[in-house]
Amino acid sequence: MYEKVNPSHPDKVADRIAGAIVDLAYKAQKDPKVAVEVLIGHGHCYIITESSVEFDDNDVFNAVNRIAGPGLEMELVQNTQDAHLSANQEDGFHCGDNGIFKGVPVTEEQRKLTSIAMSIHDKYGCDGKYILDGDKLVICQSNAQEAELMFLFPKAIINPLGFWTGGPDVDSGATNRKLGSDMADSVTGGGLHGKDLSKADVSVNIYAFLKAQRTGKPVELSCAIGDDEIDGKAYSEIVEIARSYIKSLGGFEKFAEWGLVR
Repeated sequence: MYEKVNPSHPDKVADRIAGAIVDLAYKAQKDPKVAVEVLIGHGHCYIITESSVEFDDNDVFNAVNRIAGPGLEMELVQNTQDAHLSANQEDGFHCGDNGIFKGVPVTEEQRKLTSIAMSIHDKYGCDGKYILDGDKLVICQSNAQEAELMFLFPKAIINPLGFWTGGPDVDSGATNRKLGSDMADSVTGGGLHGKDLSKADVSVNIYAFLKAQRTGKPVELSCAIGDDEIDGKAYSEIVEIARSYIKSLGGFEKFAEWGLVR
């Protein structure tokens, strides 16, 4: 049983905006410290940042317009990172937070639903969410030709409440609210999106997930803020593994589109 949402779902729009701001931070500094929270919906977008980078308002607002569409009333609140947390990273990468992490191999059912979600989003490019539970497939796709979807997926339950427009004018979105979609059976105590690579919520989650896919076995890890070693590896090495993965996808915004399960 698995649920997947596409990149146009309001929660994923919030994740993508947060990811775009992290990308801006990495353009400004080699290894910035940044955490971003985004709340979007019903004509408004609120953004709070804690960062070593001072963002240009226009750069942030342009990213919001590009991802969510024009016409939103936006508010950006910028803050510097706590001095004690910043000091933890002054002489190199150390674990940036306490955390628990469980990477789990992706199942065929989860891969199948992700493929279905991607194919539908490629066609319509609008808000959608999908469930696969054995033989039961539920497709909720906004702005869609329902007859066409019924032809493509004749056994599916399609838009049980009928046609809908979707997007942030129908529902609100918030950063890291769709971790089940992003991680499948993997588990974290934090969130994947809107954070730099020094944060364990990003780097250790990616590391645990990739190791689980490689070994075919669940991977359970924990860490405390300031740790220099996790799973027998230097924390700096785990950061570089995560950096390579994010780079392979095209950046933090691209990572936020589908999360770890893609």
